Amino acid sequence: MDHRTPACRRAARAALPLLALALLAPACSGGVEGKPGASGVRDPYFPKLGNGGYDVTHYALTLDVDPDEQTLRGTAEITARATQDLSSFNLDLAGLTVESATVEGRPAAVNRAGNELTLRTDAKVEDRLRKGETFRAVVRYSGSPKTITDADESEEGWLPTDDGALALGEPTGSMAWFPGNHHPSDKAAYDLTVTVPKGLTAVSNGVMAGPPVTEKDRTTFRWHTAEPMASYLATLAVGKFETKTSTMAGGVTVFTAVDPEVAKASARTVGRVPEVVAWEAEHFGPYPFSATGAIVDREDDAGYALETQTRPFFPGPPSVGLLVHEMAHQWFGDSVTPESWRDMWLNEGLATYAEWLWEEEKNDVPAEESFEEAYEDKANWAFPPADPPSAAAISDDPVYGRGAMVVHRIREAVDDDEEFFALLRGWTKKYRHRNASTADFTAYVEEETGQDLSDLWKAWLYGGSRPAADG
Repeated sequence: MDHRTPACRRAARAALPLLALALLAPACSGGVEGKPGASGVRDPYFPKLGNGGYDVTHYALTLDVDPDEQTLRGTAEITARATQDLSSFNLDLAGLTVESATVEGRPAAVNRAGNELTLRTDAKVEDRLRKGETFRAVVRYSGSPKTITDADESEEGWLPTDDGALALGEPTGSMAWFPGNHHPSDKAAYDLTVTVPKGLTAVSNGVMAGPPVTEKDRTTFRWHTAEPMASYLATLAVGKFETKTSTMAGGVTVFTAVDPEVAKASARTVGRVPEVVAWEAEHFGPYPFSATGAIVDREDDAGYALETQTRPFFPGPPSVGLLVHEMAHQWFGDSVTPESWRDMWLNEGLATYAEWLWEEEKNDVPAEESFEEAYEDKANWAFPPADPPSAAAISDDPVYGRGAMVVHRIREAVDDDEEFFALLRGWTKKYRHRNASTADFTAYVEEETGQDLSDLWKAWLYGGSRPAADG
C-alpha cells in the first residue's frame, strides 16, 4: 500500500436481552447451550474490527450497482465454521440497510448497533450452532455505500468516480460494501457476481468465471478468487476500462483494466507486470496466486495505490517502482497476511525492500545506498516499526523505511545473498496463504540462521532511538 493512515471506528456491541432469555432455555436432546460470538477480535488498534466465534471460509457476493445513483443491492452468502457453540454471532457492516437474514435457511433476528450486525436464529436451544459445524448465513441488503475517512483524511470504502465507483478496503473499508468478518486474521475464498449498466465493466480479484452476460441494458460479470483473501484486499472497480488478458509461463492469468483516459500513459509500465512478477518470484518464491494484473483508474479517483489481491490498484499511471512495491505485496501481505494491524511492517518493510532490490539489480543502485538514504530521513525514526503508537500511525514512514532497514540488517547479518534469498523464499513458503505475526517472523529468522538476533530486534525493530548505522 502507498502511504496512508486508517481511522479508528467506533462500534457498540449489540444489546442482548433476548439472547439472555434464550440462554435460560433448558437444554434439549442433541442441543447446545451456546453463547454469543465476540463483537471484536481485540486488535491492538481496531478492537471492534472482526468478530469471534467463527471463521469464514467463503463469501459469495451478488451485487447490482447503480453508478448514477451510487447505490447497490446486495446478497452476501457467508459460509463459516463455528469455533464455539453459538447462540448468535456478529458481522461488520457500515451503513446500508439490512432487509433480511437467514442462518442455515432459517430466518434470523437482526440487531444493529453502529457497525455491528448481530444475527440470532430461533431461540430454541436445538437451533444453535455447534462448535465445529459449518453453516451458511445469507444477508440481503441495499443502500448507498459509505465513504470512510481515515485519520489522515484519506478515503476508503466506497469511492464514487466520474464513470462508476471504486471499493478499497485497507484497513476498515470493506465493511462499507459487504457484511463480513473484517479483520485480516480471517481469510476466505470469494465469488463476486456484479451487475452494472451496459457499457461499463466490473473488475474484481481473481479470475473471470466465464464471459460477461448482457441482458437488455445490464451486464453481469463474475469473478472467482480460490485462494484465501483478507477482506481488506477485496476490491471492486466499476467504470469504463480497456482490458487485456494474457497468460504467463506457468499458467498464471494476467488481466489488466485501465481507464481509457490514462491508457496511453500507463501502457509501458502496465505491460511490465509479467516481468516484475517473474523477477519477484525468483527472489521471493513461486507466485502465490492463479491470477495477476492491475487496475489503473484516474489520478483523482483515490489518493493512494493499494495491493488489492492479484490485481493491485493504481490511481493514474504507476511508476515501475510503485508497481514493484504493490506486486511484492502479493507475497508480503496478501499471501502471508499480518496476524494483526500491529504487524503492518511485515507488509510494508518487505515491499519497500523489494524496491531497493529492484534498484540494485536493474539500476545499479546498491541496497546499502537506499539504506543510508532511509537512515538519514528523520521521518523514519518517529517510532519503532513493530510498535506504532496508534491506529493513525500504522501506515506512517517508519513502517516502510525503517521496516526495510530491518530487512537490510538481516541481510547483513546473514552475510550471504544466496542464504538471504533462501530465507525470504522459506518465509513465504512456510506461511503461504496464512497469517503471521512479528513474533513468528523473528523466531523464523533466528531458527533458520542459527543466530541470536535479539540485539538487532531491540535496536532496529523495537528501539525508540536511532542506533548507529553500523551497529
